[in-house]
Amino acid sequence: MISYEPNQLSTGKLHSYLLSAVAPRPIAFASTIDADGNPNLSPFSFFNVFSANPPIMVFSPARRVRDNTTKHTLENILATKEVVINVVSFDMVQQMSLSSTDYPIGVNEFEKAGFNMLKSDIVKPFRVAESPVQFECKVNDIIHLGTEGGAGNLIICEVVKLHIEEDVLDENDQINQEKLDLVSRAGGSYYSRAKNGFFEIPKPLTTLGIGVDVMPDHVKNSMILTGNQLGMLGNVEKLPTAEAVKEFLETVSQNHPNIKEASHRNKHKLAQNYLSFGDLDSAWKILLS
Repeated sequence: MISYEPNQLSTGKLHSYLLSAVAPRPIAFASTIDADGNPNLSPFSFFNVFSANPPIMVFSPARRVRDNTTKHTLENILATKEVVINVVSFDMVQQMSLSSTDYPIGVNEFEKAGFNMLKSDIVKPFRVAESPVQFECKVNDIIHLGTEGGAGNLIICEVVKLHIEEDVLDENDQINQEKLDLVSRAGGSYYSRAKNGFFEIPKPLTTLGIGVDVMPDHVKNSMILTGNQLGMLGNVEKLPTAEAVKEFLETVSQNHPNIKEASHRNKHKLAQNYLSFGDLDSAWKILLS
């Protein structure tokens, strides 16, 4: 067995060991607003529930390891003392992953990831409409655990109202875990689905994915493509050029001779097939043909 004292490891290495060993972890999909009312949305896996009376949840937006800066979520909570914690189901995990991209301040991650904003009843931050359970919270305390990169900031928040999608309840008004279909976080690119274990999602691009908001209308409003698939498509740095699309169509013309004349619906179904293999480039070229 290899043994270490924490000071023998770089912060990044220690961070990786901690996240891979203490897993899977629930995800707090935290919605906040800044002092000017601009919305922000970001997931955190340093998260759990710690009390029922009063109902207390704790999550931690850690300082960035790479440059020791703080995250917008922490800055917003320091300013407003309010947050909405949304749970993450499998149907929204790709969009959630896209929202974790480190977009500049002022960018609305709801729009970037293709989520709908729901007005909260008590607090100012918006809820994620696609989340099956949402907790409106007032922040009771913020505990700063350090000043260096990787240091956590414990957000101790009290639930003041919760919202539960009726479809995930059983006949006794209890949450059916299989219907809820929660996703949790592990190390690296790994997640865990409550129903059937671990799976991988490529981490968002450090160069910033285009997001759902800038996609062509027929794509972002598709009746075929799922939220998860839109999340995948949003994690590209730029769209293929017209020339690249033309070259692609020439290479696949034998298999798809009528693709140029195909309806959006049929193109979207074909793009789904490419996405099932993780081929984002080909999927986009089909969608843009």
